[in-house]
Amino acid sequence: MSEDKVLKKVNFVGSSLDDLRDFPEEVRQDIGYALFQVQKGERPLSAKPLKGFGGAAVLEIIEDFSSDTYRAVYTVRFKNVVYVLHCFQKKSKHGIKTPQQDIELIKQRLYVAQEDYKANYSRE
Repeated sequence: MSEDKVLKKVNFVGSSLDDLRDFPEEVRQDIGYALFQVQKGERPLSAKPLKGFGGAAVLEIIEDFSSDTYRAVYTVRFKNVVYVLHCFQKKSKHGIKTPQQDIELIKQRLYVAQEDYKANYSRE
């Protein structure tokens, strides 16, 4: 990365920042560093596309800690802005699939992010 490259802004949608703050310290640090990598235009090793959102514009950072799994879902769909859509502890008893309730919340927050981007950043 060149020294003059500007970091992308990070916006947290809904309760995602408060939810992240409730995670264990080690998980917060790992997700925080992964989001810093995203700000630099990189893709963290712990990130993968979230299924059902058409490609790699919506991704999830996955962190395992003390037999629990934590996720932070974000989008890089917008120029110069990263929106963190949802942070949650995965509690599904049915394999690795993201619970439908969380998918619906992510869809709602993606819409909020789109509207925020149009209102505040689309002229950049």
